[in-house]
This record gives sequence, C-alpha cells and structure tokens, in this order.
Amino acid sequence: MKTSQIVAKVVVRLFFFLLLIATVPYITGNNAKLQNFNFVIRQKWTLVFPAILLGGFISLLVLCTIKKYKEIDLNWLLVINTLVLMAYGLAIFIKVYQAVGGAA
Repeated sequence: MKTSQIVAKVVVRLFFFLLLIATVPYITGNNAKLQNFNFVIRQKWTLVFPAILLGGFISLLVLCTIKKYKEIDLNWLLVINTLVLMAYGLAIFIKVYQAVGGAA
C-alpha cells in the first residue's frame, strides 16, 4: 500500500511541475512565435477524448486526496491516468513545436 501512495504522489507532483514549466513562456512573455500560431480543429468531437482524460484526472485526484491515498486501486488508476495525460501533453507539445518552426 505504501508503494502506491508514493508513486501516485510523485507522478501527480511531476505532472504539476511539468505544467508549471509549460507556462513559463507565457509568464515571461517569450511567446512571440506562439502569437502567430492558429489552432484549427477540423472535427470537434475529437475534443471529447482529452476532456474525458482531464475529467478523469481531476476526479481521481479529488477522490485520492479525500481518501488520503489509502485506496490502492484508486492510486494506481490515478498513476495510469496521469501518465497517459503527460504523454498526451507531450504529443501536443511536439506537434505545436514543429508547427511554429522550432525544429528548424
């Protein structure tokens, strides 16, 4: 039980740390390339899956926090959900980075 608590807390803190790092260009104002970037969504229904992923993360985080990370199954579900959310964020970062010409 202790392992799932530690892993869940570490993964969630890592996610929030990466989210904080991602906001640095907006806070410091170094986003000149991103001001000309247009995000076009061709099919609106594709936003359902990220919304479900984000909603699952929030609900699992709230449940684990309320139960003080004592439920092993919820802890592992939170870990898996957070890792998939981080992978999704990384995929979006790579796509946006290529689109603004960062790979040039």
